Amino acid sequence: MTSSNPFLQLDRQMVGDVYTSSEVMDNLTILCDEFGSRFGGTPGEKQAADFMQAKLKAYGLQNVHLEPINYIGWRRGSVKLEIIAPIQMELPCISLPHSPACQLEGTLIDMGEGAPDDFEARADEIRGRIVLTTSEARPKGSKRWVHRMEKHGRAIVAGATGFIFINHYPGFGPATGGIGNDGESLIPGISVALEDGAFLQRLLKRHREVKIRLTSTDECAPMVSWNVVGDLPGNQAPEQIIMLGCHYDGHDISQGATDPASGTAALLEAARVLAAYAAGKLPFTVRFVLWGVEEIGLIGSTQYVQQHQDEMANIRFYLNMDMAGSLPNKGIVLNKWPSLEPIFAGWSTEMALPFGIDQSINAHSDHYPFLMAGVPTGGIGSVGGPPSSGRGYAHTRYDTLDKTEITSLREAAVLAARLALRMANAADWPAQQRSQETVADLLDNPDNREESAFFARLDAYYAQARKESAG
Repeated sequence: MTSSNPFLQLDRQMVGDVYTSSEVMDNLTILCDEFGSRFGGTPGEKQAADFMQAKLKAYGLQNVHLEPINYIGWRRGSVKLEIIAPIQMELPCISLPHSPACQLEGTLIDMGEGAPDDFEARADEIRGRIVLTTSEARPKGSKRWVHRMEKHGRAIVAGATGFIFINHYPGFGPATGGIGNDGESLIPGISVALEDGAFLQRLLKRHREVKIRLTSTDECAPMVSWNVVGDLPGNQAPEQIIMLGCHYDGHDISQGATDPASGTAALLEAARVLAAYAAGKLPFTVRFVLWGVEEIGLIGSTQYVQQHQDEMANIRFYLNMDMAGSLPNKGIVLNKWPSLEPIFAGWSTEMALPFGIDQSINAHSDHYPFLMAGVPTGGIGSVGGPPSSGRGYAHTRYDTLDKTEITSLREAAVLAARLALRMANAADWPAQQRSQETVADLLDNPDNREESAFFARLDAYYAQARKESAG
């Protein structure tokens, strides 16, 4: 027996509209086929921002505007990977964003799946060599997700001179992803397909020493991006905000259809139906933000938090929708807010929409700057089913529009809109802004301590290196 649903009429209107409209797929098609990757610094990035601004205005949102983001961006140049000993041949590769221009020769060291303990244990072997590691996100022996940035950073700290990232999925080609630290990386990084990486690994096993040459003309330079913001103002306490966000920039090698544009389109659709049926009926404000330049460092969301510090205590909840329109087993992943779990579970029953609820923390999407500011955060994620070992098509040239399905987009839009409606009407909300001490304590536990400590160490390493370079 289902519980009574005080929002049944609004639910029916929003769900019925989403499931009888092609708008969500129409928007996704334009974002991907008309504007391409929307990568920072490309013409399609600004075209996408202007398009989304116009859409939010057309849907009836208020205070719709662009907020500029100044940052150090990256332009892809040419790159060449040559084996020079024990054989001579060239392998296809791509540079990783924020990789510097280089002319580098060195010997390879195979770090396999790149478990953190292996980097610590083999630091003496790594020094002066070029690290080879795979994109496997859950290395054997590791209890947590290990991001590309951590593998690259551990290579730097151990004294590596270069970094080669092997996509662990066959047939997908090289996998891209940023490697900078608020700008240019300290060492060059490239990516190769599984098939070419496996060849290098076999060569190392047979000959023990493999020497390569990397040559690239990539460039870092100051750039401007934009966050796109729009509101459905509350009619009782408009200063209290429910925020939904998703980045819109993909990587320059593909359309970025699943990551992130499926979430972008789902967010726009949630904004459309909430504006159509709930505008003027929401006690608290619902704010929608499309973030710029997430893929190379969470730059848009980080700058927003820095520039809107006075808002942070008034954000009741931030819901992240990165990739939401392409994820299986859609549920809610709360960032360690146990007091909110029974509320979301109750809404699942009320909505007659069973969805899983999980609790975890990671540092690699736009929720993280808000989490660090103490804001209650979570996102639409995959809950239940086998743990993921990586991104699949995402971050490859094959992350194209044909990999998305309208049903999955609709599921994400409906879940976001119905939850936003309830959050914006919830009189009792037990989650309050955390203090900085509480945030620090939250990260200081066995699940997060190692990663947090390492990235603090890496930040210090970059700061010292830049100081020495400037001096």
